[in-house]
Amino acid sequence: MEDLPNGFLYNPKKTPGFESAGDAIRRHESEAASGRNITDYRDSQQQALYDGWRVAPVEDSAQREVVPEHRSWTADNGYRPKDVLRYLRMPDPAAGEVGPVFDFQELDHIERTARRWSWVEISLTAIQNNVMAIKGMMRPETLFMAIIKADAYGHGAVKVAKTALNSGADQLGVATVDEGIAVRAGDIDAPVLILSEPPIDTIPLLLAYKLTPAVSTAEFAVKYAEAADAVGMRAPFHLKINTGMNRVGVRCSDVIALLDTISFHRALDLIGTFTHFATADSHDIMDFKLQRQRFEEAIALMRARGYDPGIVHAANSSATLRYPEVHYDMVRVGIAMYGCYPCPMTIGVVNLMPSMSVHARIRQVNQVPVGEGVSYGLKHRSSGFAKTCTISLGYADGLSRTLSGKINFIMNGVFHPQVGAICMDQCMFEVDQRTRNNIGRIDPEVGDEVVIIGAQGNCFITVDDMAEAANTIPYEIMIGFGNLRLPRIYT
Repeated sequence: MEDLPNGFLYNPKKTPGFESAGDAIRRHESEAASGRNITDYRDSQQQALYDGWRVAPVEDSAQREVVPEHRSWTADNGYRPKDVLRYLRMPDPAAGEVGPVFDFQELDHIERTARRWSWVEISLTAIQNNVMAIKGMMRPETLFMAIIKADAYGHGAVKVAKTALNSGADQLGVATVDEGIAVRAGDIDAPVLILSEPPIDTIPLLLAYKLTPAVSTAEFAVKYAEAADAVGMRAPFHLKINTGMNRVGVRCSDVIALLDTISFHRALDLIGTFTHFATADSHDIMDFKLQRQRFEEAIALMRARGYDPGIVHAANSSATLRYPEVHYDMVRVGIAMYGCYPCPMTIGVVNLMPSMSVHARIRQVNQVPVGEGVSYGLKHRSSGFAKTCTISLGYADGLSRTLSGKINFIMNGVFHPQVGAICMDQCMFEVDQRTRNNIGRIDPEVGDEVVIIGAQGNCFITVDDMAEAANTIPYEIMIGFGNLRLPRIYT
């Protein structure tokens, strides 16, 4: 098929040095067949396109590696067309390669934050601070279990686990067997507790990966013990007691009956006993006291019947910060480790640092005429005095659609209202163009950084602020933003 003179329809003039797509393909095919290398076809017009490259000297030109300078495509230096050449390698004629061949290993070096301009930052320093601060208020002999379920509340389970363990944590808690396997895949050998009884089919995985299950039924306990005994292993477990939350666990009144049923098995090792408080974060402490009483009575009865409960633990983040008397042998800390106070009564008990912040860059700036709408439904109408800015962040990334029109973002150290319906992948905010209240006029530009959660200048937005606006809890906000659609940057 023959090209038009310059490769485009209805434009017969060819500019100096122009090469059509067809001509380029045919030239590459010809040069690949003749074994010519990249330096052989540099003419004066193309030479500038290769600035910043160096060609590694190798004997076989077909295996020549083109190594680019280390440059980043960011809002600061912008994209230059010649940068794409950094990601090419010489075609291999023996493999039938012709034309431009991309080096996919080199393409992987393009940072994920540069691919979409929205990201989550995780402060491992904050997690270290929080673990150490909480441990500072505990008895030295009390163990610390770091709860890293749900991919460490969206922070990245392996990195958080290693940081917590290096900061003084003793054990790890997860919700599922797969979460435990992911921890082991991260080369972590600390004790890992599955916080509720897993399905029987997972028993081989528990044994292979040395994961400790919670047990609350005789059926699971016996099959777990039989499987372990068949391969010459022990079957360690923590007994989960339901003291009133009525979610999972053996009813506190049935604990002795369960232990009497399963204690015959020689492979079983009861190494811990625990419960979970439903209202440790509540002003009303009546139910908390009742659960505590039931748990302590069950532990006392176990000991009286000759059963060693092992590590006794019950305190979640709220109970850890509010009630030192229920620290027992170990505490289980989740939300507080990530820098959120679990309830107003815990604020200031220790100095916690937020570990997650969310950022984006402006993708487009529009001067919307007065009266015209913004986003789906066009429910927000422009006043004509503001510029509408679009960022690549939406409800698929964790920014709930229910927050539409209810929150602010921060840019240039100033709050700006989010406007219009939050979309799946994008949302908009407005920057007022009027000068007032001693605040100069801010002129937004493509590439400007926007803070969704975090601090900039004297302004800050917390996970708790967003949770309150969404009528939910901080856990859900963190897990939403940490769903792996947004790249994580660790600091």
